[in-house]
Amino acid sequence: MHISVLLNEAVENLNLKEDSIVVDCTLGYAGHSSEILKKIPKGFLYAFDQDKEVISVATKKLQNIRNNYDIITSNFENIKEELNKRNIYKVNSILFDLGVSSPQLDEDYRGFSFHKDAKLDMRMDINNPNNAYKVVNNYDENKLKEIFFKYGEEKYSSSIAHKIVEKRKEKNIETTLELVEIIKEAVPEKYKREKHPARKIFQAIRIEVNRELEVFEKALKDSLDLLDIGGRICVITFHSLEDKICKEIFKEVSSIPNELKKMPIIPEELLPKYKIIANIVPSEEEIEINNRARSARLRVIERIK
Repeated sequence: MHISVLLNEAVENLNLKEDSIVVDCTLGYAGHSSEILKKIPKGFLYAFDQDKEVISVATKKLQNIRNNYDIITSNFENIKEELNKRNIYKVNSILFDLGVSSPQLDEDYRGFSFHKDAKLDMRMDINNPNNAYKVVNNYDENKLKEIFFKYGEEKYSSSIAHKIVEKRKEKNIETTLELVEIIKEAVPEKYKREKHPARKIFQAIRIEVNRELEVFEKALKDSLDLLDIGGRICVITFHSLEDKICKEIFKEVSSIPNELKKMPIIPEELLPKYKIIANIVPSEEEIEINNRARSARLRVIERIK
């Protein structure tokens, strides 16, 4: 069962009107999209997802609300191109929920979970030429160490990468639980007792396979361009790397450049086009109900000119 994190806070901060044009960049199981659709009877919702199984579940949900929506089977990095194809050049609200949906993580055969045995895969889009098997078996030791450290912030990146390369000399690493055992062998006993040692490595491989950070950065910059005056973007992140990208981009577009700060009067056209509205974390109650909410953060920005 998937519970949308920061659902009310996100929908509220999108500042929806009954005729708003809204983009949900991460449709998933339509938790946010369902609530959005209820609030825009005269508007329109464009929702992105590239997972066909997820789309069929979401469609059934949305059909029960109303039909003023279009599900776009594409990665949200194509937000601008896909909306332009539909003659949409400005929108009122855009939502990103960057959490991987619980059912996706829990489906054994997708290979996202380090608790269940499956082929190493981790693709959000089954047409993606890269997958977890290729990363684990083909990347050299330095490359593995780099992605474990950069995307997983794993302090034992070096010994885990070394152990993977040693083991695959004997035979290719085929499944999630094979990989988990190798990771366990590479870290100290004490570390294993603190938390599951595979969590950060699996996160890092998933980010690498799906190019999550570069895709998000491109999509967020394009979204700022698409936003109409008075429009808002809400971004829900679940780990520090995504949050850092969001925070830096929002700060850049909403700040007065340093070289202008000394000017007694800053010309109107040089003032920022955006302003930061909110930075929200889940309540204790929400974290208690849904443990996956514990690392979530919602950032909100508005276009003001």
